[in-house]
Amino acid sequence: MNPSTITPPFRILYEKGPCICVQKQAGLLTQAPPGIDNLETQLRDFIKQRERKTGNIYLAIIHRLDRPVSGAIVFCRNVRAAQRLAAQFRERTVHKTYWAIVEGRVESQAGEWNDHVRKIPDVAQGEIVEPSVEGAKSARLAYRVLAQTDSHSLLEVELGTGRYHQIRLQCSARGFPVLGDELYGASQAFGPKVEDVRHQHIALHARRLQFRHPMVDEQVDITAPLPVAWRESGIWQQLKEQLVGEVTS
Repeated sequence: MNPSTITPPFRILYEKGPCICVQKQAGLLTQAPPGIDNLETQLRDFIKQRERKTGNIYLAIIHRLDRPVSGAIVFCRNVRAAQRLAAQFRERTVHKTYWAIVEGRVESQAGEWNDHVRKIPDVAQGEIVEPSVEGAKSARLAYRVLAQTDSHSLLEVELGTGRYHQIRLQCSARGFPVLGDELYGASQAFGPKVEDVRHQHIALHARRLQFRHPMVDEQVDITAPLPVAWRESGIWQQLKEQLVGEVTS
C-alpha cells in the first residue's frame, strides 16, 4: 500500500515539523492501557504505516480530552518540542476554547465562574468543595452565550485552568449540565445510541486551540469542525439559526 493513500481513523487538523494536531472522536480515550482502543495508539499506528517504521516512535501527550468530549488535541514527536509546548500549557499561554450545549437558559450573557474543585477519591467524578478541603484546586473559566432556546444554551468557554472534568462540573453545579452528560445530571441523551455507557457522547467540543509552535516562530490557530453528532442534533439545528458571524461547520 502506498503510504500517501493511508486514511487515518481521525482527522488531521494541523501538522508541521514535530507537531501534529488531530480531532478526537467523542467516546474515545485519549490514552489507555494495551488492548483498549485510544487515540494515542491510533495515531502511533498511522504514523508507523505512513512512514513505514517498524520500531517504536516517540509521541508525547501534552494534554488530554475527557472520553465523551470531541475536538482538537495536539501531540509532539520529539522531546524538545514536547518540553517547550508543555511549558506553554503550564504557563497558561495556550488558549483553549470549547463549545458546549447545556440544558437550561444561562441568563447572564457572559461571565466568569470561579470555584474550588477536586476529583472524588476512588470515583471517576469531580466535585466542588470549600478551598480548605484536601485536594481542592482553583478552577476558573470565562463564558459567553452564543445562542439560546427556551430550554438550551450554547456556550463558548475559555478555560483559565485545566482541572478534572472542569467545564462539565462547573456547568452542572449551576444547574446547566452539558447535554448528554448523565454523570453530571443531564436529563437528555446526545449523539448515537451506544451499548456501553463509556462510549457515550456529550455536547462538549474542544473547538479551538491556539499556541506558539515550539520549534519555529509561528502562531498556530486550529479550529476543529463540529462532529456528526452535533450536525445531526435537532437542538443544535435550533441553536445554529441564531448564530451570527460564527463559523458553524
